Order: sequence, then C-alpha cells, then structure tokens
Amino acid sequence: MSINIGTITLTHGLMLAPMAGVTDRTFRRLCKRYGAEYLVSEMVSAKALCYEQRGKRKSLSPSGTAPLAAITREETPMAIQLFGSEPKFMAEAAKLLEESSYRGCQSEIPPVAIDINMGCPVRKITGNGEGSALMRNPQLAGEIVHAVSRVVTLPVTVKIRAGWDASSINAPEMAKILEEAGASLICVHARTREQLYAPGADWQVITDTKRAVSIPVVGNGDVNSAEDAIRLFAQTNCDGVMVGRGAMGNPWIFSEIIARLEGKTFAYPSVAERLRVASEHLEQMILHKGERVGLAEAKKHIAWYLTGLHGAASARARIMTAEKQEDVVRVLDQMVIESEEKHPF
Repeated sequence: MSINIGTITLTHGLMLAPMAGVTDRTFRRLCKRYGAEYLVSEMVSAKALCYEQRGKRKSLSPSGTAPLAAITREETPMAIQLFGSEPKFMAEAAKLLEESSYRGCQSEIPPVAIDINMGCPVRKITGNGEGSALMRNPQLAGEIVHAVSRVVTLPVTVKIRAGWDASSINAPEMAKILEEAGASLICVHARTREQLYAPGADWQVITDTKRAVSIPVVGNGDVNSAEDAIRLFAQTNCDGVMVGRGAMGNPWIFSEIIARLEGKTFAYPSVAERLRVASEHLEQMILHKGERVGLAEAKKHIAWYLTGLHGAASARARIMTAEKQEDVVRVLDQMVIESEEKHPF
C-alpha cells in the first residue's frame, strides 16, 4: 500500500485532503502528528499568485494568495494545490512555487509536488471554468497538466471527481488523458460535481480509474473511520487513501487507520484528551492568525471536536457566541469536569 511520489515514499499511502477554509497550517500539523503521511495546501489561485508578482506595492496583504502556499518544515512532505483554467498561468505559478521565488513567499521548504485541482464543486470556482468544471473539458485539462509538467521538475498530481454529473461519469477516461499529459498521480473523489458532498460516494469509479492507468490512484470519499479506509483499499485496489471531512475534529483517524493496517489495537482518546487537543488547536490558530481571525475560524473546528459528546449542543451554542479565547477554554474545561464526574474511573 506504499506510494512513491517523486523521491518521497508514503508507507501507508495516507493523505490529508485539501479543504478550503479547513486544512490550514494548524490543522495540517495536528493531522501529521497523528499519522497523516502527506499534506496538501488549501487551494491557491494560479492567476492571483501571478498577478501579485506584477503589482507595484512593496508589501503584500497578509490575507493575500502567497500565505496560502506557505510550508513549514514540520509539514513536509506537502504539496501545493493550484487551481485555474489557463495553462499559461498554471505553468507560471507552478514554476514560482517550485523555486519559492515569488513575492510574499513564507515557505521554509519547497513543496514536494504540485497538485492541480480539478475537483472543487463550488460555484464561484466552476463558474470560471475551474475546479470540477474541467471534468467537462478533458482536452483543456490535459493541456494544463502538460503545461505544468513541462516547466517543473516536481511531480504533478491531479485531484478529480467522478464526473460532472450522473450522466457524465468520466474519471477513468480523464485519468488516461492526464497520465499521458504528464501527471504522476491521480486522486479520485468518488462523487460528481452535482453531488457536492452528499453521502454516497461511488467507489466503483475509483476501481475503474485504477484499472485505466498505470500511475498511482488515490481514493477519496466517505472515509470516516479505519474500517472505511480498509474497505476502500480492498474494494478498489487503490494505492492510497485521502481523508477529508472524516478528519475534521478527529485528527486521530490517521492513527486509527495505521493501527488497523498494522494489525494493532487502537485506543480512542478520552474526552479529556479530545478537548485538550481542541484547546491546543484554538491556541495555535490564534498564535498563527491573531485572536480576532483565529478565534472566529477555530469555532467550527471546536464544534467538530464536540461531536457525539454529552452536552455538545449547549457547549456549541456558548462557544459560537464567545468573544475571547478564555471563554471557549472555560466551556471546554467544564465539559472535561462533567465527563470525569460522570465516568470517574
């Protein structure tokens, strides 16, 4: 089940999926701590990165494009995910990222691969012919991969969907085109763009894609437990598994999967441990982004950590209205006390 991506070998083929607004630096580091072998950045706009280089302002906005591509040493191996629909801009941006030669670069280390997004279903992305809209234009998709792979020495990987809708499932055919254009790996999110993130990923599409190409194929979709990952490997013969929403509030899912793959037992963290990590997640986001932004963005993560816990609904309501870090920590500490009173041994 190991995968080679360039000079990198992933022993178990476990990857954290790129999720806009979710997989920031803090979340990536936590998932890596608990077993994610390979990380991918949030989406970086190729055109925006290129335009930032042409601006005349001496300093760039901290909320600009370049910070999204920042990689710390603790995160490697990590790929940068680019989105766009114009081969020229995609190639230019990929080259800048490979060389870490762009204005505003905050990376401590270069990416190990350039990942091209052809799976994002959000309307503001697909409306510009980007993301999963490229599933409807295989020729252009191939031209993009060819343009990028021609100018970088890094492996070029692509994340695609099953197709645009139920009447146009074309992942296997698309994967062939991308392989011929220079892709080193394909990740298949086994839903159509029309499905968005609705339950019911069709893993048969992953199986068919794996049979269609000779490069590694990674499966993605409905992996919410170790059992799901084991079934995905077995049913599709995929080379790796990419975990997305199953890791939200649950970075331990990677440890759980590794334990199952290695035939070991896995002890799920106690309530106190879960909430300790939630508090750490909050603290690190505030250190990285400042209290106003960090607190606002961390609230959804904290809510995910509370899933299934006694008193979660009431705690979420208080957390969502909290104005300071200590207010959130107070709620979490109280939940720990209540859990220990309920289960003292």
